[in-house]
Amino acid sequence: MKKISYAVLSIAFASTITMCTTKSPKGVDRANLNDSVAPQEDFYEYACGGWMKANPLKPEFSRFGTFDQLGENTREQVKSLVTGLDTKNAVAGSAAQQIGDLYAMGMDSTRLNEQGATPILKDIETINNTKREDLIELMATMVGVDAFFGTGVDADMMNSEMNTMYWGQGGLGLGDRDYYLEDNENTNAIREAYKTYIKTITGLAGYDEAAQQRVVDNVMRIETALAKAAMSREELRDPAASYNPMTLTQIAKDYPNVDLKRYFAKQGIDSIETVIIGQPKSLAAVNEILGKESEEALRDYITAGYIASAAGYLSDDFINANFELRKVISGVQQLQPRWKRALSVPNGLLGEALGQLYVEKYFPQSSKDKMLDLVNNLKIALGQHIDALTWMSDSTKAQAHEKLSTFTVKIGFPDKWRDYSDLTIDPSKSYWENVQAAIKHNIDFSLADYGKPVDKTRWYMPPQTVNAYYSPLSNEICFPAGILQAPFFDPEADDALNYGAIGVVIGHEMTHGFDDQGRQFDKDGNLKNWWAEEDAVAFNALADILVAQFDSVVVDEATNTHANGRFTLGENIADQGGLRVALTAYRNSQANNPAEVIDGFTPEQRFFLAYANVWAGNIRNEEILSRTKTDPHSLGRWRVNATLRNIEEFFQAFDIKEGDAMYRPAEERVIIW
Repeated sequence: MKKISYAVLSIAFASTITMCTTKSPKGVDRANLNDSVAPQEDFYEYACGGWMKANPLKPEFSRFGTFDQLGENTREQVKSLVTGLDTKNAVAGSAAQQIGDLYAMGMDSTRLNEQGATPILKDIETINNTKREDLIELMATMVGVDAFFGTGVDADMMNSEMNTMYWGQGGLGLGDRDYYLEDNENTNAIREAYKTYIKTITGLAGYDEAAQQRVVDNVMRIETALAKAAMSREELRDPAASYNPMTLTQIAKDYPNVDLKRYFAKQGIDSIETVIIGQPKSLAAVNEILGKESEEALRDYITAGYIASAAGYLSDDFINANFELRKVISGVQQLQPRWKRALSVPNGLLGEALGQLYVEKYFPQSSKDKMLDLVNNLKIALGQHIDALTWMSDSTKAQAHEKLSTFTVKIGFPDKWRDYSDLTIDPSKSYWENVQAAIKHNIDFSLADYGKPVDKTRWYMPPQTVNAYYSPLSNEICFPAGILQAPFFDPEADDALNYGAIGVVIGHEMTHGFDDQGRQFDKDGNLKNWWAEEDAVAFNALADILVAQFDSVVVDEATNTHANGRFTLGENIADQGGLRVALTAYRNSQANNPAEVIDGFTPEQRFFLAYANVWAGNIRNEEILSRTKTDPHSLGRWRVNATLRNIEEFFQAFDIKEGDAMYRPAEERVIIW
């Protein structure tokens, strides 16, 4: 039942923009700086050290930076909306009733603790009474069962105008295959914590000690087998490798234990003939496991995953068990307050309903208009960069310009809002039952798109999201309202700071259309090679240099852990492209009225300091290891220091010369866009 999507390549940062002010422009906030460190030696520490000292990590965070600070501010805004709803007088089925009641159920700790495991016992009984041959129907219909694989509707990568069905690898409780396969102190500790977690939650559900251990053994054996067959995160970056259309007839012949025809029929899709198989090796492993494992082992594996899915919506015992696992993985020391956890549920499951309330209060049309102007400035600058490329032929440049010119731009909020009125949120039922109903509503909403033309107006994020994205299948860039606000944008700041923040964000998302993944899709969003062969070779050669640069970065000296340049390649290309394009756009904007020095900083210095401040933050060692394994974005320190060491304008701005730690010889630098 898990929805998979190939559409969104996201980035986590942004700001907003106001192009003029009646006051004198404000310059760099010197409190953010660490003047005891020279910018030539460690620019990140120089630019962000003051902020980091003033914002030490609180126990509830494994990482906290200026971006997270924006997230906290937005969460407070959303909280004020939700707690201000008049739920007593709200009409049944209205957004106020749905959002308010769902939040209230999450806040009712007394009721949740009294109920304990009761809300899940009936489903557990159903799982354990299901015969082997019927498990496929259970996987298709029971919300909370995310076993073995994920399926979902999305635009066809080879025909982006139409929606099709995808099948993708899954079924790993720890999320990443390497947690099962690597043998080191960190992954061993995580596996042991996971085993303890499974024991604890099955014990809370009524399993005796012997049964708990049996479930652990079965889960670890099955999930390890799935991990061995799964594609690595680096391999998953190749969209062509995950595009393997197969008819249901062929799947039934080659993988008889995975009855997808029955699976989709149970979901109400009888007309399906072909499925895009993301990872055939994983499908083969699922087929083998379903055939050879005992019925009891399969039930144990499915049950453990189901309880884990429900745990966040049950009593404190379940919540605390999950938190103990998170502590080992991320190093976080304190559980988030209940209101934050409760708020995340309607914020996620009823995203656009809450988003409509959000933009009415916090996002004026004027902000949307100004963003559209700035996006246009960045498009012009990116076009200039394409023209200036020395490694790309004129024919490919023409195709690149055509793709850039057809970008769809989405700012703030959708033009039409999703209708949730047919979803029933019933306070007489358990919290988990209502969450299941909301999840089922979202799944049915997605499944209804199968075989239909793609709705190009659809948003992949609700407006209150603190994020942004580029979608290769629709060739669009999107900046939700939640990210277009302070603290990243200051209406009294000068343009250099705004271009260094929101300008870089816009350039970053545009560059995603031309990174190692995005470049493989044409202007219409189809997986199609529009590059001259020699240009593709040149691009890959440059990309390989960038990979090697980040591979050489040591992110944790204690474990000698290096960054993963191949896994983070797309984001690193977009960071570099976003910086360079935004700087060009800023200089274009100042052509007739050059900016001056403010508080001792030149315009270019303010621009680069603004970019660095986007990534100011503190992070725990455990989270460094976790993000290096699972996050396609480089860590903030290296999004600054490693990226800037390729940019000549940065060297000029801060007088960085040979012998300085931030210096990189010209022959070792790489510029792609």
